[in-house]
Amino acid sequence: MSLFKSKAAFLLTAVALLSSFAFAADEFKIDPVHSSATFTVKHMLISNVSGRFSNVTGTIVYDEKDLGKSSVHAVIKAATINTDNLGRDADLKGADFFEADKYPDITFKSKRIEKRGDQLVAIGTLTMKDVSKDIEVPFEIATLKTAHGTRLGVTASTKLNRQDYHIKYSKTLDNGGMMVANDVKIELNLEAQAAAPKAAEAAAAK
Repeated sequence: MSLFKSKAAFLLTAVALLSSFAFAADEFKIDPVHSSATFTVKHMLISNVSGRFSNVTGTIVYDEKDLGKSSVHAVIKAATINTDNLGRDADLKGADFFEADKYPDITFKSKRIEKRGDQLVAIGTLTMKDVSKDIEVPFEIATLKTAHGTRLGVTASTKLNRQDYHIKYSKTLDNGGMMVANDVKIELNLEAQAAAPKAAEAAAAK
């Protein structure tokens, strides 16, 4: 092989490697230690009860210049629900609510990301229990470059009707109102670390 061909082959290989690194740099792993999904629901028509899911994992792909290449796939473990009351938490994991043993995962997988004015919106499928429905989730995103790589911060909020997902607890009050309201406010706070490039993962595995 001539010197010219050797240099050309080397340059092509270098470009291919750099391209793979650039693609991988857009992928981020959700950090469950610094992420949570919280909810608030009206109780007995007079007060709000809040809780959280503490195990959120998944992947975020973010391309600031081309949102069409961005996506999110998040998984929440239903059994990690916590409202600071052991009895209530046991009920929420049971048959009247999440049935966490039967349906351990709550998932959201985006179909596309849109920018509407200054607002970013993730459109995708939320699966909870035996129901999958397409929803829209407005969100904000921030990035931070550190000595250990780039991190993402995502905050998002939306409102769901729990009855749509077969969470059908329906005890009523003497005045006819519901003990637990149907509308539930959801807030997601996610922190994600840039995923290791594939080449680096392969090298580390050896």
